[in-house]
Amino acid sequence: MSERTKILLIEDHPIVRDGCLRILARRPDFEPFEASSAQAGLAANRSLLPPVIILDLELPDQGGLEVIPELLRDNPGTRIVIFTMYEAASFVTRALERGARGYVTKNDDPNAILQAIDKALAGAVYLGQSVAQNLALANFEPVEDPLRVLSEREKQVVTLLGEGKNLSEISAALAIGYKTAANIVSAVKQKLGIGTSPALIKFAVELRSRG
Repeated sequence: MSERTKILLIEDHPIVRDGCLRILARRPDFEPFEASSAQAGLAANRSLLPPVIILDLELPDQGGLEVIPELLRDNPGTRIVIFTMYEAASFVTRALERGARGYVTKNDDPNAILQAIDKALAGAVYLGQSVAQNLALANFEPVEDPLRVLSEREKQVVTLLGEGKNLSEISAALAIGYKTAANIVSAVKQKLGIGTSPALIKFAVELRSRG
């Protein structure tokens, strides 16, 4: 029997991880490995050098979009397939720009994961049905607004973060409680697929400099 292809799954939710591993088990030519956080995934990537990595965008210690360059730095030959709940074209574009070779959502057919892996190993790019449609529709939009998924209040918070303000200053500026400001920041991170507060601040500063 020929050597099996190592597949590293980086996903923090145990039920989702178990389901994904069951899908990978359908293929006897795959040898799956798992990690439940970004740091564990980075360590496993360096140790195993898997040809394919399945990566969630929302991890407890670091956002998946931020992890992609680090994974590719340590293992330049790997193909990264995003496996996430986020379908917005902005996420797809940012993932592909960072070097991902596939993008599958958790609403896609389970076989889409296997199809994405095969496409990636063949050197092609695979997009799940829902994100492919969203990406096609986004091409008709004159300008892509990375904040379009946010409410007006959430956009205000991002703007203030980009100006260098901390949570106390944001709560004072918007006349809201500190806890409310913190909750808004958490919601923004989830909607934008950004895993940590420093990464969100960096995103907000860069967005302000472009604007």
